[in-house]
Order: sequence, then C-alpha cells, then structure tokens
Amino acid sequence: MKQHLATSAVRKELSEILNDVKYGHNRVLIERQHKPVAALIPVEDLERLERLEREEEDRLDNEAADRALAEPGAAIAWKQAKKDLGL
Repeated sequence: MKQHLATSAVRKELSEILNDVKYGHNRVLIERQHKPVAALIPVEDLERLERLEREEEDRLDNEAADRALAEPGAAIAWKQAKKDLGL
C-alpha cells in the first residue's frame, strides 16, 4: 500500500510512519505543496532496487563489450597494449 503524506504530517508522526513502513511493508510518498519530494520504503525494496540497478548496469556493460568485440580490425595483444600505454 502506498500512502501520500504532506511533510507536516511526516514531521508529526515520523515514528509511527517508520513502523508502518518497516513492519507493514508500506510505502509512503512524501509531498510538499502536493508535489512528490521523497519516499519512505522498506529496506527490502531499496535492496531490490539497488540489485536491479546493478543488473541493468551489468547488462549495458555486456552490450557495450559485445559491440566493441564486433568492431572490425585486428585485436591487439595485451602485452603490446601495455607497452603502447607505457605500463
């Protein structure tokens, strides 16, 4: 369940709202002047979101690597690349 609360209500009832988020697994959208400014979500939701972000970044990195490998031209040996870069 998602609630919409004004910042003034959050200030007055923060402890109760946090318990509702943690134990009731609810989400709270905090609004200022009827515009969303932040959200309170259970830690599990944050962990899930962060995992999904990492997976998406990995997918994009893999796509970029696949495109780079598909580019025409000869491969450069690692030994030669290090020499060229002065490593």
